[in-house]
Amino acid sequence: MAEPLQVGWREWLALPELGVNWIKAKVDTGARTSALAAREIQIETRDGEDWVTFKLPPMQDDNDTLVSIEAPIIEFREVTDSGGNTECRPVIRTPIKIGALNTIIDITLTDRSTMQFRMLLGRTALPPEAAVFPRTSFLLGGDRRRPPENP
Repeated sequence: MAEPLQVGWREWLALPELGVNWIKAKVDTGARTSALAAREIQIETRDGEDWVTFKLPPMQDDNDTLVSIEAPIIEFREVTDSGGNTECRPVIRTPIKIGALNTIIDITLTDRSTMQFRMLLGRTALPPEAAVFPRTSFLLGGDRRRPPENP
């Protein structure tokens, strides 16, 4: 039987179907849903389905490198942030890889330009048996400047 996932309050993860090999995420068990920094969000209808195109700046201190992404929207969700502000956000569903865990999660798209982390990993993205160590970082490898060597 595999060991339960153990993560620190910040970890590196991959969003392979979005073309993101590494992104540093803040693990936030107080947030239900994960959130991703999205710029230039455009919503359009294709064959009767809503799609979103946006640009993602995957690295914390680099605002010039952007990954262009397009994905189907699974729903729009009202999200209340930590400041009490409510926003209707598009939600996409995509695989993530964090440590040995490969799973599919829902992610809301929003402007996180004023936030330190480009991604927030909410509690529903973690398996129920996962352990979060709030005083530790990068239990799965890497450090604050560099991701782990192997994705």
